Amino acid sequence: MKERMFKSFDGTGLFVRKDEVMLRKAVVLIVHGLCEHLGRYDYLTEKLNSGGYSVYRFDHRGHGRSEGKRVFYGAYNEIFEDVNAVFELVKSENPSAKVFVIGHSMGGYASALFGSHYPGKADGYVLSGALTRNNAGAGSALPLDLPADTYFPNELGAGVCSDPAVVAAYQDDPLVEKQISAGMFYTIFKGIEYLKGNPGSFTDPVFLMHGSEDGLVSNSDSREFFGEAASSDKSLKIYSKLYHEIFNEVEKDEVIGEAISWLDKRS
Repeated sequence: MKERMFKSFDGTGLFVRKDEVMLRKAVVLIVHGLCEHLGRYDYLTEKLNSGGYSVYRFDHRGHGRSEGKRVFYGAYNEIFEDVNAVFELVKSENPSAKVFVIGHSMGGYASALFGSHYPGKADGYVLSGALTRNNAGAGSALPLDLPADTYFPNELGAGVCSDPAVVAAYQDDPLVEKQISAGMFYTIFKGIEYLKGNPGSFTDPVFLMHGSEDGLVSNSDSREFFGEAASSDKSLKIYSKLYHEIFNEVEKDEVIGEAISWLDKRS
């Protein structure tokens, strides 16, 4: 395991970790969700390493150990340009390898935007509980005239997983952000409008995975993205009875195994 601070496209320092394996099949870049951090993907990383994949992860700006105003974006392009910057780092260190992206929740949103703006860069995407349409209406009651630096409590905890131990660990994690800015919501709204208005811009292989009981991001988001994306290689699976964090549910080994099988067929 190696860690470093990496300067993104505008000089913001992003905390990056890589876990490499010998005789890798390919490389995976994991993009985490809102208010969390890369450390919550240790188990997924272990499974990917065991499956023959080197893994890179980073904390979004304003999250975890990265620089930046906490849980805040000033423009909607910042989130996917950060993904692009780290992706370029991955490719520079692994020029001959295939590189796949796994994005969860807001990380799935960021990954979908990255793929839409930079088609053909990644060799494929696994999107878990991805916020691509906002059918659940997150932040929809927010007055649009609030200052961008207005903050609200992070109330996501109870809905992240059906496993009480995962919820407790999330709520007690000092690296999980406890507040969300209005500016974060404003930029996400803009990104959602882009994704809805430009579905044909996403053309890469994609596996959409979603829990049927996800109360934070409706599985309709993944259903609609699947139906509208221009990808010729696209798959969708809705997991019965699972909540938002399908990689942390009791059935996580089955879910992760199916993601790895999808990667194996394209590596």
